[in-house]
Amino acid sequence: MATSPLGPIREHLARALDWEDAHVGFSKAIDGLPPQKRGVRPGGFEHSAWELLEHVRIALSDLVDFATSPQYAHSLDWPGDYWPPRQAPTEAEWEESIAGFRADLARLQALARDPAIDLLAPVPTGNQSQTHLRNILVAVDHNAYHLGQIVAVRRALGAWL
Repeated sequence: MATSPLGPIREHLARALDWEDAHVGFSKAIDGLPPQKRGVRPGGFEHSAWELLEHVRIALSDLVDFATSPQYAHSLDWPGDYWPPRQAPTEAEWEESIAGFRADLARLQALARDPAIDLLAPVPTGNQSQTHLRNILVAVDHNAYHLGQIVAVRRALGAWL
């Protein structure tokens, strides 16, 4: 079987979802944050590390469902449904959020690598401009933005490496 010329592009997209080529990746951004600091909003910051972690998990889950579920219907209201309540997470909530993010990230990476998916085709439940490629790039951009915020929050809390 011939190798697809898009293979390297697909691999690049999959890697971009969790790379550390230009910034800190997901694992490094969240690893080692003391439980007592996870729900703290430092002065001058709108969100805690917990709120940011749960926000990226919720948004990524929605993007993956949008891209993969034929029954997808946008049901989340902005901004309320995309952010957790302002409270410190339990250890179980923290770990579940991390596991959920990683599972959805793997699903989107698999989609990026799948040669059966036309990256330039619209997502079936979206409009003409909402292609699979656009959806992946939205996830890359959104994740990077908020991971940077998590690092800034950790620095402000004195909880960064």
